[in-house]
Amino acid sequence: MAISPCVHPVETVLTLLVLTTLLALFARKLGAVPTPITMVVGGGLIAFVPGLPHVTLDPQIVFLLFLPPLLYAAAYFTSRRDFKHNLTSISLLAIGLVLATTAAVGYTLHYFVPSIPLTLCFLLGAIVSPPDAVAASAIAHRMHLPRPIVSILEGESLVNDATGLVLYKLALAAVLSGAHVTFASASLDFLKLAAGGLVLGTALGFLFVRIQRFFEDPVLATTASLLISFGTYIVAEHLHLSGVLAVVAAGLVQGRCFPLIGTSEIRLHATNVWRTVIFLLEALAFVLIGLQLPEVVTALREYPTALIVKAALAATGAAILVRLVWMFPGAYLPRFLFPRFRKTHPYPPATWVLITGWSGMRGVVSLAAALALPLTLPSGEPFPARSLLIFLTFCVILGTLVIQGGTLPLLIRLLEVADDGSLQEEQKEARLALTEAALVRVDTVAEEKMLGGHQVHPVRNELMLRLRALTRVEAVSTPASKDARMTLLLKREAIEAQRTELARMRRSETIGDETFHALQQELDIDEMRLRRG
Repeated sequence: MAISPCVHPVETVLTLLVLTTLLALFARKLGAVPTPITMVVGGGLIAFVPGLPHVTLDPQIVFLLFLPPLLYAAAYFTSRRDFKHNLTSISLLAIGLVLATTAAVGYTLHYFVPSIPLTLCFLLGAIVSPPDAVAASAIAHRMHLPRPIVSILEGESLVNDATGLVLYKLALAAVLSGAHVTFASASLDFLKLAAGGLVLGTALGFLFVRIQRFFEDPVLATTASLLISFGTYIVAEHLHLSGVLAVVAAGLVQGRCFPLIGTSEIRLHATNVWRTVIFLLEALAFVLIGLQLPEVVTALREYPTALIVKAALAATGAAILVRLVWMFPGAYLPRFLFPRFRKTHPYPPATWVLITGWSGMRGVVSLAAALALPLTLPSGEPFPARSLLIFLTFCVILGTLVIQGGTLPLLIRLLEVADDGSLQEEQKEARLALTEAALVRVDTVAEEKMLGGHQVHPVRNELMLRLRALTRVEAVSTPASKDARMTLLLKREAIEAQRTELARMRRSETIGDETFHALQQELDIDEMRLRRG
């Protein structure tokens, strides 16, 4: 991140954090306007305020500082069950649609503006091909969309960045070398980068799980979890593999294994720290997008206004339309052609497909890829149309955020698409199963240790009250116990029984990871209360 030479870098960073926090507060107060839009527009307006330091976004900062922790956190909390169930839809979007977007944007831009070489048009298509994970996920959760839509959008966001960045590297190589890249060679390179990244990330994920068993201090354990994302990305990139997919693989492994080995204190501490880090990175990323506006605009003086407007409309329109066109065949054709697939994956409502198609906002990864374009060719000549490509990328980002992100909440309300309640029902059923498992454990311990009723009743009564709330069945009123030590032991046994049952339900895929993490946090809080009480 480059800044004005007269301003100390620390002052600039602190100023950015203060502005980001104020903009986030303002976005929360607005409510109706999605947070990413407020942050981008706010950053753009702030950039023109006289006296503030000029900030230039370094693409390497984005790829190294922003991308790894955001992807790692998303992968950590991704439900493996939901990801596997929606794998076909996710693959069609994260791989098929990214390829289609690259081609559609490239050909459309070249058709309307023939003066831009086709190789550069494809390069722009690759830059803007992956939708932004943060924007779509934030809006999806805030609008309480049905769980299948959220699962597909989150799953797509884990893979599409890798596909887009691989295509970007191939298209950039074609421009720099002037050579024609064949589909066969491009596919081979993609498989090597993707497969290598997944294997490396999985291996490092399991290695970190073994190392984390030795961490007992919550601060050290949380620090290690933050460093895992950066370390995985750096190693993968140095080995010329996909750092994005390596981080995703490591996050998925950690999400499956670490909740079973960490203590409740470590998990609660890590959750709070990660929540703060993710908020700062997400908000700061969108503010930095807006801050690039003055530099992007001033670099376009050599191009006619008509050409700029035509190119911006062509690129933005193609990026939006190709996703909408892709969505309906991608959603219905596999189900029509394969009856076995249709049995396990019924036809989704057209409103769900439309909402998913309209959730294609672009973000910081696209801008970082555009800013990472080299200044010169290997021959020493200036990189052709570099400023124009950066500006068009900015237009696609701003256009999709404002047009799609700004109207998505209204579209959701007009189509009357709401949460289907499946997640809440799953969590209710899981809580019921955990409570029943705890009651069985309490009765077993009471029988083994020959405890009296006055020792067992307080814990059992508490569990019965919870059972009554879940099933609306009257609980039996029992006298309170004065034996605090045995009461504490039974409560710990009840929590341990619930942990065992919760882990079993996730292994059997009776529940997804979102339900698992939510209920595990409740058990962690209960355990911490016992320790402090």
